[in-house]
Amino acid sequence: MLGKAGSGHPGGSLSAIDLIVALYYGKLRHDPQNPAWPDRDRFVLSKGHSCPALYAVLAETGYFPVSELDTLRQFGTRLQGHPDCHLTPGIEISSGSLGQGLSVGLGMALAAKIDKKDYRVYVMLGDGEIEEGQIWEAAMAASHYGLDNLCAIIDNNGLQIDGPINQVMSPLPIPDKWLAFGWNVIQINGHDMKKILQAYDEAETLKGKPTVIIAKTIKGKGVSFMEGDADWHGKAPNKEQTEAALVELA
Repeated sequence: MLGKAGSGHPGGSLSAIDLIVALYYGKLRHDPQNPAWPDRDRFVLSKGHSCPALYAVLAETGYFPVSELDTLRQFGTRLQGHPDCHLTPGIEISSGSLGQGLSVGLGMALAAKIDKKDYRVYVMLGDGEIEEGQIWEAAMAASHYGLDNLCAIIDNNGLQIDGPINQVMSPLPIPDKWLAFGWNVIQINGHDMKKILQAYDEAETLKGKPTVIIAKTIKGKGVSFMEGDADWHGKAPNKEQTEAALVELA
Protein backbone atom coordinates (compact mmCIF):
# COMPACT_ATOMS: atom_id res chain seq x y z
CA MET A 1 0.00 0.00 0.00
CA LEU A 2 2.64 2.47 1.07
CA GLY A 3 4.97 1.64 -1.79
CA LYS A 4 2.21 2.18 -4.34
CA ALA A 5 1.03 5.38 -2.66
CA GLY A 6 4.54 6.80 -2.39
CA SER A 7 3.72 8.26 1.02
CA GLY A 8 2.55 7.21 4.46
CA HIS A 9 3.79 5.82 7.74
CA PRO A 10 5.37 2.35 7.67
CA GLY A 11 7.25 2.36 10.99
CA GLY A 12 4.30 2.72 13.35
CA SER A 13 2.06 0.58 11.16
CA LEU A 14 4.46 -2.36 11.40
CA SER A 15 4.95 -1.92 15.15
CA ALA A 16 1.17 -1.95 15.70
CA ILE A 17 0.03 -4.65 13.28
CA ASP A 18 0.34 -7.65 15.64
CA LEU A 19 -1.72 -5.89 18.30
CA ILE A 20 -4.46 -5.00 15.80
CA VAL A 21 -4.56 -8.46 14.22
CA ALA A 22 -4.90 -10.09 17.65
CA LEU A 23 -7.69 -7.71 18.59
CA TYR A 24 -9.83 -8.24 15.48
CA TYR A 25 -9.26 -11.98 15.13
CA GLY A 26 -9.04 -12.97 18.78
CA LYS A 27 -11.00 -10.58 20.99
CA LEU A 28 -13.12 -7.86 19.38
CA ARG A 29 -16.85 -8.49 19.06
CA HIS A 30 -17.65 -7.01 15.65
CA ASP A 31 -19.59 -7.66 12.44
CA PRO A 32 -18.06 -6.64 9.09
CA GLN A 33 -21.47 -6.98 7.45
CA ASN A 34 -22.98 -4.57 9.98
CA PRO A 35 -20.27 -2.07 11.01
CA ALA A 36 -22.78 0.05 12.95
CA TRP A 37 -24.06 -2.88 15.05
CA PRO A 38 -25.01 -1.16 18.34
CA ASP A 39 -23.58 -3.91 20.56
CA ARG A 40 -20.19 -4.12 18.84
CA ASP A 41 -16.95 -3.57 20.71
CA ARG A 42 -15.26 -0.34 19.64
CA PHE A 43 -11.67 0.16 18.49
CA VAL A 44 -10.28 3.69 18.31
CA LEU A 45 -6.98 4.13 16.48
CA SER A 46 -5.87 7.33 18.16
CA LYS A 47 -2.47 7.18 16.41
CA GLY A 48 -4.30 7.58 13.13
CA HIS A 49 -1.18 7.78 10.96
CA SER A 50 -0.83 4.00 11.42
CA CYS A 51 -4.09 3.40 9.56
CA PRO A 52 -2.47 1.22 6.85
CA ALA A 53 -2.28 -1.53 9.48
CA LEU A 54 -5.94 -1.07 10.38
CA TYR A 55 -7.04 -0.87 6.74
CA ALA A 56 -5.29 -4.16 6.01
CA VAL A 57 -7.09 -5.89 8.88
CA LEU A 58 -10.47 -4.37 8.02
CA ALA A 59 -10.11 -5.54 4.42
CA GLU A 60 -9.02 -9.05 5.40
CA THR A 61 -11.94 -9.38 7.83
CA GLY A 62 -14.47 -8.30 5.20
CA TYR A 63 -15.31 -4.64 5.76
CA PHE A 64 -14.39 -3.78 2.17
CA PRO A 65 -12.62 -5.56 -0.74
CA VAL A 66 -8.93 -6.34 -0.33
CA SER A 67 -8.37 -4.92 -3.82
CA GLU A 68 -9.34 -1.50 -2.47
CA LEU A 69 -6.12 -1.39 -0.44
CA ASP A 70 -4.32 -0.40 -3.64
CA THR A 71 -6.11 2.96 -3.55
CA LEU A 72 -4.47 4.20 -0.34
CA ARG A 73 -4.01 7.99 -0.38
CA GLN A 74 -5.29 8.34 -3.94
CA PHE A 75 -7.69 11.12 -4.88
CA GLY A 76 -11.28 10.08 -4.19
CA THR A 77 -10.37 6.95 -2.20
CA ARG A 78 -12.14 5.80 0.94
CA LEU A 79 -8.71 5.01 2.39
CA GLN A 80 -7.36 8.40 3.35
CA GLY A 81 -3.92 8.98 4.83
CA HIS A 82 -5.62 9.26 8.21
CA PRO A 83 -8.87 7.43 9.06
CA ASP A 84 -12.18 9.03 8.06
CA CYS A 85 -15.23 7.55 9.78
CA HIS A 86 -17.53 9.17 7.21
CA LEU A 87 -15.89 7.29 4.33
CA THR A 88 -14.49 3.98 5.53
CA PRO A 89 -16.55 1.08 6.92
CA GLY A 90 -15.29 -0.05 10.33
CA ILE A 91 -13.62 3.24 11.29
CA GLU A 92 -15.08 4.50 14.58
CA ILE A 93 -13.58 8.01 14.61
CA SER A 94 -11.66 10.27 12.28
CA SER A 95 -8.24 10.45 13.90
CA GLY A 96 -4.73 11.66 13.33
CA SER A 97 -4.71 14.82 15.40
CA LEU A 98 -2.78 13.17 18.20
CA GLY A 99 -4.00 13.12 21.78
CA GLN A 100 -7.75 12.98 21.16
CA GLY A 101 -8.54 9.28 20.85
CA LEU A 102 -8.57 8.40 24.54
CA SER A 103 -11.11 11.15 25.21
CA VAL A 104 -13.38 9.71 22.51
CA GLY A 105 -12.94 6.19 23.88
CA LEU A 106 -13.72 7.50 27.36
CA GLY A 107 -17.00 8.92 26.07
CA MET A 108 -17.90 5.63 24.38
CA ALA A 109 -17.13 3.63 27.52
CA LEU A 110 -19.08 6.03 29.73
CA ALA A 111 -22.04 5.84 27.34
CA ALA A 112 -21.97 2.04 27.60
CA LYS A 113 -22.13 2.25 31.39
CA ILE A 114 -25.00 4.77 31.30
CA ASP A 115 -26.93 2.70 28.75
CA LYS A 116 -26.17 -0.55 30.61
CA LYS A 117 -24.50 -2.05 27.55
CA ASP A 118 -21.74 -4.64 27.79
CA TYR A 119 -19.58 -3.62 24.83
CA ARG A 120 -15.92 -2.85 25.44
CA VAL A 121 -13.80 0.00 24.08
CA TYR A 122 -10.17 -0.33 23.01
CA VAL A 123 -7.98 2.69 22.23
CA MET A 124 -4.53 2.41 20.62
CA LEU A 125 -2.08 5.18 21.54
CA GLY A 126 1.43 5.93 20.41
CA ASP A 127 4.09 6.31 23.10
CA GLY A 128 5.02 9.68 21.58
CA GLU A 129 1.33 10.59 21.58
CA ILE A 130 1.08 10.21 25.35
CA GLU A 131 3.20 13.35 25.63
CA GLU A 132 -0.08 15.18 24.88
CA GLY A 133 -1.77 16.66 27.95
CA GLN A 134 -5.27 15.68 26.85
CA ILE A 135 -4.30 12.02 27.25
CA TRP A 136 -3.82 12.51 30.97
CA GLU A 137 -7.07 14.42 31.44
CA ALA A 138 -8.88 11.48 29.86
CA ALA A 139 -6.87 9.00 31.93
CA MET A 140 -7.86 10.82 35.11
CA ALA A 141 -11.54 10.88 34.14
CA ALA A 142 -11.60 7.20 33.14
CA SER A 143 -10.22 6.20 36.51
CA HIS A 144 -12.59 8.56 38.34
CA TYR A 145 -15.61 6.91 36.71
CA GLY A 146 -14.28 3.37 37.15
CA LEU A 147 -14.50 2.53 33.45
CA ASP A 148 -13.43 -1.11 33.50
CA ASN A 149 -14.89 -1.48 30.00
CA LEU A 150 -12.10 0.74 28.64
CA CYS A 151 -8.70 -0.63 27.60
CA ALA A 152 -5.86 1.53 26.31
CA ILE A 153 -3.13 -0.10 24.23
CA ILE A 154 0.20 1.72 24.01
CA ASP A 155 2.36 0.94 21.00
CA ASN A 156 5.60 1.43 22.91
CA ASN A 157 8.18 1.40 20.11
CA GLY A 158 10.26 4.12 21.74
CA LEU A 159 10.40 6.40 18.70
CA GLN A 160 8.41 9.30 17.30
CA ILE A 161 8.87 11.44 14.20
CA ASP A 162 11.66 13.54 15.74
CA GLY A 163 13.56 10.68 17.38
CA PRO A 164 13.58 8.70 20.66
CA ILE A 165 10.70 9.57 22.97
CA ASN A 166 13.02 9.95 25.95
CA GLN A 167 14.91 12.70 24.11
CA VAL A 168 11.99 14.57 22.51
CA MET A 169 9.71 14.87 25.58
CA SER A 170 10.14 11.89 27.85
CA PRO A 171 6.93 10.24 29.09
CA LEU A 172 8.99 7.80 31.16
CA PRO A 173 8.39 5.92 33.38
CA ILE A 174 5.24 4.96 31.49
CA PRO A 175 3.90 2.22 33.83
CA ASP A 176 4.29 4.36 36.94
CA LYS A 177 2.35 7.25 35.42
CA TRP A 178 -0.66 5.09 34.54
CA LEU A 179 -0.58 3.46 37.97
CA ALA A 180 -0.57 6.91 39.54
CA PHE A 181 -3.66 7.80 37.50
CA GLY A 182 -5.50 4.78 38.89
CA TRP A 183 -5.27 2.31 36.01
CA ASN A 184 -4.53 -1.40 35.95
CA VAL A 185 -1.23 -1.86 34.11
CA ILE A 186 -0.22 -4.86 31.98
CA GLN A 187 3.19 -4.98 30.30
CA ILE A 188 3.88 -7.34 27.38
CA ASN A 189 5.97 -8.02 24.31
CA GLY A 190 3.82 -6.44 21.60
CA HIS A 191 4.96 -8.95 18.97
CA ASP A 192 4.20 -12.14 20.95
CA MET A 193 0.74 -13.19 19.79
CA LYS A 194 0.14 -15.50 22.75
CA LYS A 195 1.05 -12.76 25.25
CA ILE A 196 -1.09 -10.21 23.41
CA LEU A 197 -4.18 -12.42 23.52
CA GLN A 198 -3.55 -13.23 27.18
CA ALA A 199 -3.34 -9.52 27.94
CA TYR A 200 -6.66 -8.81 26.18
CA ASP A 201 -8.29 -11.60 28.19
CA GLU A 202 -6.80 -10.32 31.44
CA ALA A 203 -7.93 -6.76 30.72
CA GLU A 204 -11.50 -8.00 30.29
CA THR A 205 -11.47 -9.73 33.69
CA LEU A 206 -10.05 -6.80 35.67
CA LYS A 207 -12.91 -4.85 37.23
CA GLY A 208 -13.35 -1.51 38.96
CA LYS A 209 -10.87 0.55 36.93
CA PRO A 210 -9.66 0.91 33.33
CA THR A 211 -6.70 -1.09 32.05
CA VAL A 212 -3.72 -0.07 29.96
CA ILE A 213 -1.63 -2.60 28.04
CA ILE A 214 1.89 -1.29 27.52
CA ALA A 215 3.16 -3.27 24.55
CA LYS A 216 6.90 -3.13 23.91
CA THR A 217 7.27 -3.06 20.14
CA ILE A 218 9.82 -2.38 17.40
CA LYS A 219 9.22 0.44 14.95
CA GLY A 220 9.32 -1.03 11.43
CA LYS A 221 9.07 -4.58 12.79
CA GLY A 222 9.87 -7.26 10.23
CA VAL A 223 11.79 -5.08 7.77
CA SER A 224 15.48 -5.06 8.64
CA PHE A 225 16.30 -1.64 7.19
CA MET A 226 13.31 -0.03 8.94
CA GLU A 227 13.55 -1.59 12.39
CA GLY A 228 14.36 0.89 15.15
CA ASP A 229 14.86 3.78 12.73
CA ALA A 230 12.82 6.95 13.33
CA ASP A 231 13.46 8.02 9.72
CA TRP A 232 10.80 5.48 8.69
CA HIS A 233 8.11 7.10 10.80
CA GLY A 234 6.55 8.90 7.85
CA LYS A 235 8.53 7.89 4.74
CA ALA A 236 7.30 5.37 2.19
CA PRO A 237 9.70 2.89 0.60
CA ASN A 238 10.61 3.23 -3.07
CA LYS A 239 10.02 0.40 -5.55
CA GLU A 240 13.22 -1.50 -4.75
CA GLN A 241 12.80 -1.07 -0.99
CA THR A 242 9.18 -2.19 -1.22
CA GLU A 243 10.18 -5.37 -3.03
CA ALA A 244 12.93 -6.09 -0.52
CA ALA A 245 10.58 -5.47 2.43
CA LEU A 246 7.91 -7.78 1.04
CA VAL A 247 10.49 -10.57 0.66
CA GLU A 248 11.48 -10.18 4.32
CA LEU A 249 7.88 -10.03 5.53
CA ALA A 250 6.93 -13.13 3.56
